[in-house]
Amino acid sequence: MKKPTLKSIAKALGVSVSTVSKALKNSPEISPRTRERILEYCRLHQYEPNRMALGLRHRRTGIIGVIVPQTGHYFFSRVITGIQKVAEAAGYRVLIAHSNNESRAEREHLQLLANGYADGVLLTLAKETLQKGDFRHFLPWIQRGFPLVFFDRYPEKLPVSAVIIDDTEAGRRATEHLLRMGKRRLALISTPVYLSVGYRRELGFRKALNDNGLPVDENRILRIDERRPLGEQIRGLFRQTPPPDGIFAVNEQYAAIALNLAHETGMKIPAELAVIGFSDGIIARHTYPRLSTVVQHGFRMGQTAAELLLAQIEADELPPKPQIKIIDTGLVVRGSTSAYPVERL
Repeated sequence: MKKPTLKSIAKALGVSVSTVSKALKNSPEISPRTRERILEYCRLHQYEPNRMALGLRHRRTGIIGVIVPQTGHYFFSRVITGIQKVAEAAGYRVLIAHSNNESRAEREHLQLLANGYADGVLLTLAKETLQKGDFRHFLPWIQRGFPLVFFDRYPEKLPVSAVIIDDTEAGRRATEHLLRMGKRRLALISTPVYLSVGYRRELGFRKALNDNGLPVDENRILRIDERRPLGEQIRGLFRQTPPPDGIFAVNEQYAAIALNLAHETGMKIPAELAVIGFSDGIIARHTYPRLSTVVQHGFRMGQTAAELLLAQIEADELPPKPQIKIIDTGLVVRGSTSAYPVERL
């Protein structure tokens, strides 16, 4: 069955194309009877207009799009929950798309959502986009003034709004916690350099050591290649002589693997090895001992990002002025770094 067009609808109903277009825009120039006749025909023939082409910025969809690399990740699930709370209170529905950390999927989801299916889009960058350093697919929407807000990972050189944490300060704070325990042979388990959040957490790690007059042992800086088995890469730290007495991992998965390997080697935690991770998710609560972590406050990040996006959607003036909002981090101290855990610092 051929997809109906404005022209075919107009011909079938014996009206002009402009009449059909005005009816779809809910124009007062069209009588209620004619408008209902046209809308009924569109419903019957499943006509879906290009909302961008129809200029429905002023007849909003009531939908906010969200693009995340993966929906099963605890941090992203908390961000989405925060977004939904704010969006639903404002009368908006949330449509979630999954990029699977691929640039192509990210680009296609944005194209679909921004082309009339959502009033604005919230997203965090796919790993592949960061690796390629190619952010050109955002430029048309930025230039049009389409409401767009990033969270966590964002294209720093583009004039966009974003909600982030101070990853450098969070990394420094986590490292300082290990130093306060008297640990001096510190190791870092990080991501590839192109992932900006891991890179900035590494900067914080280095800053804490430098501020305390301690050298950075480059042999204890491990940048994970996720194409290879994680355990085998992290195991290399335990083969060093002497091994680290403190590990800061930039996510809780790396930290949990380090804890398991420490148990295999018979190291006492936290006496012989203290481990702190990042993002206080499900994994951190189910390690033994339970994992100390930096807390990103994903729920609050989602709320703030949604509020920023809604302000753009409701703004009379376009394009909106870019804003960068920084969410404070916390620290949960558990058994992996302390014999006397404190739930929050």
